[in-house]
Amino acid sequence: MIVVTGATGNVGRPLVAALASAGVRVTAVSRTPAAVPDGAVHRVADLAAPDSLRPVLEGAEALFLFPGGPAPAELLSAAEAGGVRRLVLLSSQGAATRPEAYAFFTAYEEAVRASDLPATILRPGGFATNALAWVPSVRASRTAAAPFADVALPFVDPADVASVAAAALLDDSHAGASYTVTGPAALTPRDRAAALATALGEPIRFVEQTPAEARAQLLELMPAPIADATLAVLGSPLPEEQKVSPDAELVLGRAPRTFAEWAAASADAFR
Repeated sequence: MIVVTGATGNVGRPLVAALASAGVRVTAVSRTPAAVPDGAVHRVADLAAPDSLRPVLEGAEALFLFPGGPAPAELLSAAEAGGVRRLVLLSSQGAATRPEAYAFFTAYEEAVRASDLPATILRPGGFATNALAWVPSVRASRTAAAPFADVALPFVDPADVASVAAAALLDDSHAGASYTVTGPAALTPRDRAAALATALGEPIRFVEQTPAEARAQLLELMPAPIADATLAVLGSPLPEEQKVSPDAELVLGRAPRTFAEWAAASADAFR
């Protein structure tokens, strides 16, 4: 059995679907009840309360760990006690490029490395699904706003992160590896708005936000330190953050999906 935490998230949801469609016994875990695909079962547990995860992990062979809650060592202890023999951690590229700013993810990585569990660490860049923040404005006025209009980053489809996670959960050969998972090309916000317009078959007007406007918007979703770290990546990315990583293609045997492909598949959300 494979246990997937964060099972209703951008990565967890397609991961559960991929494992279930492959005929794997999979237990999807989230804080509240949720529908799951045929072949999967759902259990309620809260990563902020590690003891709630212990009964879920009994008899599990592998665990996909979404970083939730302040006690990663306790979560890993519960995994070891349940018999988990293979772990995949969803971290962030920022844990490698900006470890102090992404201290939450860094703490999870350090706890994993200190444990006895064979583990694979996934470090995705920005998600293509971040563009869903444009849904209200695209629906209302066919506009999309973002800061740093001409700074390019290789956003990744979370479904590709899920595919890499599935490969690592099913194959021991990935143990000990850390994979940076990006899309196949670095695109600017203008580029992504244009790709979305093509997918919709209608023009979208791009509006460049000031950093202050973008920060105010981010603060509605996240604490100030994370908002500031996010803006730093968007506005002044390090060379490693703009680089297209080969890791997804090496693991999957195919190129990761383009943003245009994600936009075409997601176009109905913007209509």
